Amino acid sequence: MQLRILTVILCACVLGQSAAANAPDRSLRPVARPSFSGDLQLASAASTELVRPVLRPTANMAASPKPTLVAGNLGFQSWIEGFRARAQIAGIQPAVFDRAFQDIQYNTGVIQKDRNQSEFTKTIWDYLDSAASDARINNGKAALQKHQQKLEDIERRFGVEKEVIVAVWGLESAYGTYRGDTPVIEALATLAYDGRRGEFFETQLLAALEILQSGDTTTTNMTGSWAGAMGHTQFIPTSYLNFAVDFTGDGKRDIWSNDPSDALASTAAYLAKSGWKTGKPWGVEVILPNGFDYQEANREIIKSPSKWASLGVKATNGQPVPNSYGNGSILLPAGSQGAAFMIFSNFDAIEHYNTADAYVIGVGHLSDRISGGPKIQSDWPRGDRALTQKERLELQRRLTDVGFNTQKIDGKIGPLTINAVRDYQVTNSLTPDGYASLTLLKRLRKERGSSPSAVGTQDYN
Repeated sequence: MQLRILTVILCACVLGQSAAANAPDRSLRPVARPSFSGDLQLASAASTELVRPVLRPTANMAASPKPTLVAGNLGFQSWIEGFRARAQIAGIQPAVFDRAFQDIQYNTGVIQKDRNQSEFTKTIWDYLDSAASDARINNGKAALQKHQQKLEDIERRFGVEKEVIVAVWGLESAYGTYRGDTPVIEALATLAYDGRRGEFFETQLLAALEILQSGDTTTTNMTGSWAGAMGHTQFIPTSYLNFAVDFTGDGKRDIWSNDPSDALASTAAYLAKSGWKTGKPWGVEVILPNGFDYQEANREIIKSPSKWASLGVKATNGQPVPNSYGNGSILLPAGSQGAAFMIFSNFDAIEHYNTADAYVIGVGHLSDRISGGPKIQSDWPRGDRALTQKERLELQRRLTDVGFNTQKIDGKIGPLTINAVRDYQVTNSLTPDGYASLTLLKRLRKERGSSPSAVGTQDYN
């Protein structure tokens, strides 16, 4: 979560779209977190969804089968004994550890979700259709009205607009409807033992034990997603330790209960400490002029709105973007054929919460819509589809093969890959928008034949 990765295609990893105001919506969370199907109707009994973009499968919570728990897994039990010693060295009391690990078993359902998440991808427009669906907007307005006084108090204390807090809540747990019911200690222990990201999950597991030791909650109440995200706004344990607050004054930082006060205040504290600037936008949709130099659409190129206006970049109303918003850069999440945004420092603040561009735009746009703002005006290249994980790996390998080194072959379309794509486009007299599309991959295939270099060719099968 802490790493700053520009995801264009990866960020589109979640669910579909809502065709009507009361249609079921989908969940979006771009980082190893599970998603669920359905969308909350606060005024009705319809199902709800999470909206966090990142490679995750979707599953209907009510219909999902119970996870398989493997009893008698000697390797897992041996790992727990070793971890117990490490936890004690880290300051976890033996009694706290033993209570937390009572009846813990290796959970194969968690591993299956971790293995499958990268294959489930959606385009950014499908993601945003769900993130800012009519249902989610209406539910957000209802949640804002229901908790208005509480949210105004939080806004005054932390300086983060209440609509932004509600938007995070809406994307993370559909306004508290889907907080996750997986035992966090069991999930994190399973993932730490599994080893694929063992160091990360062991760190989270130690943090979760520290939370239990502090008395903020109990093992039974500490439930969340299969990857350990907890509560109304899905904090991972280390983020909880860094940012959670006791807003109600009861002596506990309770993000799990039906009362969302501590969770919403903790989210505001997180954004405030991440550099949120009160009264400033996350970004605004802009219109680029004919002949715009798409190499200027780069997060590292930052100009004042008046400077962008001198290059022909205007807001959708045809007026220059106000200089009072601060300096910004141009973001093209779907390349030259999609919407363009001028993004500001508050984009970076949301990005600390989740690094995927789709998530940040989703939170920002949903908050704008809850505030009464307009829909995104530009169209998207809806004839395109997102690249699969194997195709992203292939794209990176093929670019590297032809001299445009992406530095990493990891299936993540981050800044290094975007720069490689842009350099390839410049060399081949293509629009240099850095967009990693299926069309680009097909062009690369034709250039070098159907098979890339021998390195990792199994990834393309």
